[in-house]
Amino acid sequence: MSGVAGVSEERRPRVGAILTGHLVLAGALLVLVAAYLGRMASAGVGPAEMVTGQYDPKDMVPFGMSGANPFAWLYLAVSLLYLAEVVLGPALALYTAAVLARERDRLPPRAQGLLLAATLTTLALTVLRFTPVLHDMQRWWLD
Repeated sequence: MSGVAGVSEERRPRVGAILTGHLVLAGALLVLVAAYLGRMASAGVGPAEMVTGQYDPKDMVPFGMSGANPFAWLYLAVSLLYLAEVVLGPALALYTAAVLARERDRLPPRAQGLLLAATLTTLALTVLRFTPVLHDMQRWWLD
């Protein structure tokens, strides 16, 4: 009889899943910035006019906001990710920093570099949301 049942397998963090989480959160913000700049450029207006309510982001959804419209579901997913990023971004960055500290000897240098870059990018994007640079964009989206 072997002692396989008593052997615990070492659990290694899934670097790909962690990086995917960082990319999804950053992607939601980048999609929002692209929509804001695209809407501003197509309408030929500035940031002050975008928050007047005349250029509602829901008007950009093709075929309108309907439960049967897949574009409306995509709009909703991006909106929820953008809102959740305030909490999920720092939490994911903290978890990634803990993984980097705990698994420092076992992770390859490339994975360490990617995780560090993803952590710093997520924190920077979270802080950038609350700067005057993106304040008008956030008011436009949440209006």
